[in-house]
Amino acid sequence: MEQYHQIAWRMLKCLTDTHEGGGKNDHLTLDTWEWPQGVAVYAMMKVYLKTRDAALLAQIRDWYASHFAKGLPTRNINTTAPMLALTFLYEETRDDAYRALIEDWANWVMTGLPRTQEGGFQHITTHDVNEEQIWDDTLYMTCLFLYRAGMALHVPAWQQEAEYQFLLHIKYLHCQETGLWFHGFCFQGRHHFGRAFWGRGNSWFTAGAADFLEWAEEGSVRRIVLNTFREQCAALVKLQDEVTGLWHTLLDHEDSYLETSASAAIAYGLLKGVRMGYLDASFAPAAEKAVAGVLAQVGENGVVGGVSYGTPMGHDLDFYRRIPIQPTAYGQGLPFLMLTEKMG
Repeated sequence: MEQYHQIAWRMLKCLTDTHEGGGKNDHLTLDTWEWPQGVAVYAMMKVYLKTRDAALLAQIRDWYASHFAKGLPTRNINTTAPMLALTFLYEETRDDAYRALIEDWANWVMTGLPRTQEGGFQHITTHDVNEEQIWDDTLYMTCLFLYRAGMALHVPAWQQEAEYQFLLHIKYLHCQETGLWFHGFCFQGRHHFGRAFWGRGNSWFTAGAADFLEWAEEGSVRRIVLNTFREQCAALVKLQDEVTGLWHTLLDHEDSYLETSASAAIAYGLLKGVRMGYLDASFAPAAEKAVAGVLAQVGENGVVGGVSYGTPMGHDLDFYRRIPIQPTAYGQGLPFLMLTEKMG
């Protein structure tokens, strides 16, 4: 267990030490409020909930305080990501400032976030409107927050909306033939863009569903999410690289590079799935092999290698093959998240 703690802290240090974190022009920093930082801070919060490390809690609170002081960015799908950890932080501290922001932001998701046909959360980002588009990223970046906000503030309508979004995204993005997920769907022309089974996009559901299933009440929605999760995990295990334990950035194309962040998130979903009983024990060897593969990508300085850079929607498969490899905050955060399943 101790080795996992040590590796986790090395990865975290890369984000908190500005001299190692690069600059404001890359993703390997906690200086901004965006989805890479949201993923990393959520992983930090999960580690705190495991370890009860007071210094880590103070670090998380300081991060939010610094961004509150600077002013928060324009709201969209991706800038919602840091709100997920805040729901847990509110439950820990009962800070009224956290509650007020959670309530205000959740109300914006419900009434101000653009919608597609059938009421889907349009994947609007800081740079692109993406009209009539739903992406698998949205479930992790926004829907998990909305469900958790409903739990924390006792607003069932928010939880019900998050449940609906899970079902809608399953309807349009889950491939019934393969069990994998398309990156996105556009209601204008009704197509799946490049029909890519993108690794990190799939992993947003693997990791996100594992958490959603823990929180969701028994019922028809949870049953559908659970069955979809199991089907996807079965498909993923068949595509795992036998040598490294990782997955390709295009899951079903071995000519695309092996990618660490997706592999870490998939490993997290498999590990938690087995631990919680969502998956049977036969998935454990693949999960452990993935853990070993991810940790092999962590350098002595804690920087995680083999991470594909931020990836918008691709209209052909070569688009995903050409995404550069570069250290990022989510590249640090997702292995950090994975290790929460290995910590005591």
